[in-house]
Amino acid sequence: LPGLHVFAIVFALEVSVGKTNTVMALNNSNVLLPCTFTSCIGIQDLVFTWYFNTTEMIYRGKIKSKTTEPTVVSQNPRVEFVGSTTGKDYNISIVLQDVEFSDAGKYTCHVKNPKEKNAEHNATIFLTVVHKMVETDNTLTLIIVGVVGGLIGLLILFMLIKRVVLFIIKKTQDGKKECLVSSSGNDNTENGLAGSKAEQKAPPKA
Repeated sequence: LPGLHVFAIVFALEVSVGKTNTVMALNNSNVLLPCTFTSCIGIQDLVFTWYFNTTEMIYRGKIKSKTTEPTVVSQNPRVEFVGSTTGKDYNISIVLQDVEFSDAGKYTCHVKNPKEKNAEHNATIFLTVVHKMVETDNTLTLIIVGVVGGLIGLLILFMLIKRVVLFIIKKTQDGKKECLVSSSGNDNTENGLAGSKAEQKAPPKA
């Protein structure tokens, strides 16, 4: 069925830049721009292209088949291909060297596969260039976690102490009840009679 065939083509080629689509780089450093793609149908003469801000092409490569590494068609002198397509995943990542503030922007990884009737797919990653990497100060977070943890610990300890104290009080009260019952029984059953003490009989008359 043509409809089902088109459906398969649409989802056969997938391109990804990873879990996050943002990258931060230090000025004058090198930065990795990750990109991978998958194809359940296979590849033949596949072309992949990296664009800067949608229109400026900075790298283009061609992959003849799954068993061959990409060949360079065109590239910016500051761009280095660091991927590999003969392994388990199709990795077409690049490294942008000597990053400048003007390099900040949108980078698009575009893939076109003739074997899938020229199916195309792309993914986008955003690069931010900074003068200095800011270290995240986790001191406040650690303090908050420590305080909360301490409070929870104290609460648990308080509840345990409360249970122990209540247990002791209950046992003490149960002991007193037993004593009262025992004492009352002795008083009321003296000389084998229930209730008050038995009256002493008068001595017989002579």
